[in-house]
Amino acid sequence: MRQGEFVISADFGTSAVKLGVVDGDLKLLAKATEAYPLHLAAGGIAEQNPADLWAALARAVAQLRQEVPNLAERASVLVFSSQICGVICADENGAALRPCLTWLDKRAAQIGRDLVGGFPSLHGYQLLKLARWLRIANGAPAKNGMDPTAKILWLKRNEPEVFARTRWFLDVKDWLVHRATGRFTSSAESANLTWLLDTRPGREGWSETLARATGIPIARMPEIVDADAPVERLTPQSAAELGLRADTVVLGGTSDVTAAALGSGEVEDGALHISAATSCWISGFMDGRRLDVGHSYATIASGLNYRPLLIASQENAGSAMEWAVRISGGATEGEALAGAFEDMGAPQPDDPYFVPWLAGERVPVDNDRLRGAFHGLSLHHDPRALRRAAVEGVALNILWSYRSVARQKGVRLDGPLSMVGGVAANPAFAQTVADTLNRPVRVGEARHAGVLGTATLAARTLGWAADSFAAAARLKTHTTAEYSPEPARVEALALRGARFDRIRRNLIRSYRA
Repeated sequence: MRQGEFVISADFGTSAVKLGVVDGDLKLLAKATEAYPLHLAAGGIAEQNPADLWAALARAVAQLRQEVPNLAERASVLVFSSQICGVICADENGAALRPCLTWLDKRAAQIGRDLVGGFPSLHGYQLLKLARWLRIANGAPAKNGMDPTAKILWLKRNEPEVFARTRWFLDVKDWLVHRATGRFTSSAESANLTWLLDTRPGREGWSETLARATGIPIARMPEIVDADAPVERLTPQSAAELGLRADTVVLGGTSDVTAAALGSGEVEDGALHISAATSCWISGFMDGRRLDVGHSYATIASGLNYRPLLIASQENAGSAMEWAVRISGGATEGEALAGAFEDMGAPQPDDPYFVPWLAGERVPVDNDRLRGAFHGLSLHHDPRALRRAAVEGVALNILWSYRSVARQKGVRLDGPLSMVGGVAANPAFAQTVADTLNRPVRVGEARHAGVLGTATLAARTLGWAADSFAAAARLKTHTTAEYSPEPARVEALALRGARFDRIRRNLIRSYRA
């Protein structure tokens, strides 16, 4: 292949794509961000037009070409990461037959519950179904309908004509790779979260047994390739649309969760990190499969040689904090949102509590029906008090998940906890997390960890390192801020946390009733 100096790394999030030109020292030489629409509607609908994502990519690459002289000549690799758990119905030529059902889409919640439910049950899962899924896939579809399994079955039931015409069920990144190269592929993470993947060591691949159990045709699922594997060069059409050379190599690519793990620099077994953006997750590579059915998390097969990656995902973080600013009269555009948390005033003993379940919850309780609440509001509480409560509420919600994950075998609890994602760049939030967990927090390349983590996938192809993990380990030195627990706040948050636990339990009980 043509040996260029740079990789163009694209990280497709929920509402925008972030692009970067990255060199062999993993320095971000130029960056661009382009937004695209997200259509939300009643009934849990959350859709996107795949063509909007490609158009945003083209606009962002055009910006980078303006900043980096001779970019088309100097960049020989293009690689994507993206939001996960989307479903794009594509025909035999890769054309999308309808908008993408994004990860946020919950219209299939009842189908999800029906798929896994029955008598006798444990945590809402019929025991024989659960045993089969756990043995083969090390997990099972979420009851909230957000995994692709339930979404595909929703399409089969509610849009049978689209289902019949669908040749390929693709995740977001899979469609982008096809749009760029003409080849249909997927990564292990996306395959795993369809719950049609056998993740047992030595048996990794699509499972006929699980396909039969769900009624989803396995022939419509694409080939699984490693995230760092060269897939194909750009098609002439894609090269022209992006303004790049047709001999630019496109790699298999990965999910946002693996990209964040690589971007955090925490690539040793048992080393955790927190990724806090629109949603939030605690994650880390492990030396084997892990599972906690009661708290709804497990390891999935990552896109790099199926290496187990633990993910404990929560639905609400930055989205809940932004909502709190908006309903308290603050601006939420650009830097104005960050400024809304700079002057929140000192915490007060009678501050309200905020439970941030604005979009349900997933870990450690999987229930799409849960909703958020302010508790303890008084007449004297002002917008600053509501914002303090939102920051604290998201941190205490993370603690709820962290307590369970920290008990897993092999998890390392020594040293600072790395945190990445756009919300991690908020000093008030990062300090609150350090105080809530009573553990030092290291903030890495907060807003661009996904771009840099995705860029490490080119390390072997471009000769930068032996593999992506060796390259990613260097990102641990990319520290932008460090926060140490403040003893007085640790004590105060421990007391408020105990009260928060009681509020949370009662709220969960009310929704179960």
